[in-house]
Amino acid sequence: MSALKDVADLNEAEARDEHARLARELGKHDKAYYQDDAPKISDAAYDSLRQRIEAIEARFPQLVDLFSPTQRVGAAPSGKFGEITHAVPMLSLGNAFNDEDVEDFVARIRRFLGLAEADDVVITAEPKIDGLSASLRYENGQLVSGATRGDGATGEDVTRNLLTLKDIPHALPGKNWPRVVEVRGEVYMSHEDFAALNERQVEQGKAEYKNPRNAAAGSLRQIDPAITAQRPLRFFAYAWGEVSEPLAQSQYAAVHRFDEWGFQTNSYMKQCGSVAEILAVYRDIERQRATLGYDIDGVVYKLDRLDWQERLGFVSRAPRWAIAHKFPAEQATTILEGIDIQVGRTGSLTPVARLKPVTVGGVVVSNVTLHNEDEILRKDVRVGDTVVVQRAGDVIPQIVRVADPERSDRAAPFDFPHNCPVCGSHAVREHDEKTGKLDAVRRCTGGMICDAQLSRSLEHFVSRKAFDIEGFGTKQVEAFHAEGLVREPSEIFTLRERNKSGVIQPPLQSREGWGETSVSNLFNAIDERRSISLARVLNALGIRHIGEGTAQLLARTYGSWALFFDAARQLDDETTRAEMLAIDGIGETALEALDQYFSETHNVEALERLVAQLTIEDVAQVAAESPVAGKTVVFTGTLERMTRDEAKAKAQALGAKVSGSVSKKTDYLVAGPGAGSKAKKAADLGVETLTEDDWFKLIGES
Repeated sequence: MSALKDVADLNEAEARDEHARLARELGKHDKAYYQDDAPKISDAAYDSLRQRIEAIEARFPQLVDLFSPTQRVGAAPSGKFGEITHAVPMLSLGNAFNDEDVEDFVARIRRFLGLAEADDVVITAEPKIDGLSASLRYENGQLVSGATRGDGATGEDVTRNLLTLKDIPHALPGKNWPRVVEVRGEVYMSHEDFAALNERQVEQGKAEYKNPRNAAAGSLRQIDPAITAQRPLRFFAYAWGEVSEPLAQSQYAAVHRFDEWGFQTNSYMKQCGSVAEILAVYRDIERQRATLGYDIDGVVYKLDRLDWQERLGFVSRAPRWAIAHKFPAEQATTILEGIDIQVGRTGSLTPVARLKPVTVGGVVVSNVTLHNEDEILRKDVRVGDTVVVQRAGDVIPQIVRVADPERSDRAAPFDFPHNCPVCGSHAVREHDEKTGKLDAVRRCTGGMICDAQLSRSLEHFVSRKAFDIEGFGTKQVEAFHAEGLVREPSEIFTLRERNKSGVIQPPLQSREGWGETSVSNLFNAIDERRSISLARVLNALGIRHIGEGTAQLLARTYGSWALFFDAARQLDDETTRAEMLAIDGIGETALEALDQYFSETHNVEALERLVAQLTIEDVAQVAAESPVAGKTVVFTGTLERMTRDEAKAKAQALGAKVSGSVSKKTDYLVAGPGAGSKAKKAADLGVETLTEDDWFKLIGES
């Protein structure tokens, strides 16, 4: 999509087209938010669209008409309910996004009213509740109707639903109230109640609500009031519509009259005498946002004197005397309640921050990855901290920073575990030979005995280049692991006996997807691999940095399982360590991985149980007179008398080194039909090129 043209660069025709496009898009999103309770974009994205259309209308005022999104509030009633016309329109608020916008707001009030610098301007500041606006009409102290905001002029009649809310009195107490008064406020749901509601939704097999605002709106707009009555909705009163007599002389005093009538009002509402005080309240509410127990998306400022409010009046859809200072839409603050360590399928230990649930970018977030222990140290996050969480667009949530790092009662720095929380094995950070630095990730050395890694370890164990057990694929590994039938590789080889003796219940052949034939075939395939080469066993163990090639090197060097096993368990011995490092192709990284693996008693015991089930074939020693011993060989093209894997294995068995690319160090290129660039490069470098028949003659098998 091409970048949007700056509004300042639009001509009138372009502005008209862009205005129409934005009007359609905003109309679609207004319906999704206000009618369907299912917003399609974030608040930040919506605000960006509205700011652009407002900028266009400021430059081309002739484009403003009654149908412009800037001239309406919300969306028209959905038609599911009756309609109520508001005696006084329920308007929206203009937005402030930074400190300068707030300063401009106060300055505009002063200019409009012609106030001198010495004149006091008192502003109220209160949290902006993220819920669903509603208006309650009382006549002679009795609640007679309740409506949603709708399009600002007409709302939906949800009187019967509102009557189910405990925070809404059916009758105003005493007699100190106007004959007619419309109390306005926000229907919302607390974090605790939202979590409980979603738990019930899951238990009943229903979809979870995305966030508390959607849950509140969906609950209030139920056709059956009995359903609304079951939902834990609440109501904050903070404004009014039609009144038959003035409520007070100030915004602050008027709202406190609602307290006397039994309404819940927000205790964080403050009176401020300067821009500095206003911004201080904003920062204070932002810091406490995580502990409020309900969602807010900013702070609302209102001119306190009601006579001045009347003089200022309204512009389009918003009052001149009020504004909403929005929090960054993709950020929120919350409490870090704990740090849990998750062990991945490769043994990586990942710290995860457990958060007090908070809505960020329209989604409730309760867990955030901290990546690794260095990240924890860098950000100095500790249990109990108030943290700023960010989620931009569809990006994974992340902790940006600690909001209160100077707090005197902070917990001690997090002590990252050096043992796997799943199996208790050592968790280590490997050294990178190239950089000399420690790997950022700490990994469990438990290998085959760590339950967190077991499924992946078993998948590798039975794979084609390891034990290659036919009919034992990922699906079977996951199923057997999940049921606890195979908890380590040795138990693959005891499946037949356990199934036969009745230990496995119900027996495999009676389970869905299995039968006598398929079970028998699986057991036979397992038994065929009881006798296996040393190289395959070493590769199958899944030790980090010990892949197929390294396994072949080790197998050829040590020749038998017994000799290799003894060496691997004595890598703290200088002589043994030096001997292994002398193997061409074995470096410190591989050696360190072997040492870590075989230092774990759990691993050694699991290996002993496995080896007891197997016959591990010794490697035939290569005769010193082998014509290819120590030579580097490359195979290319289509081989006709053997597969590429067979050719490599044969060459390695004869003491040759097999490479995948041609270089000056290559001794022979074995080229079958279809050889391409490798053959050309060999010719350029003077490397001897052999046909497949030439190769067999060379190794004495023509």
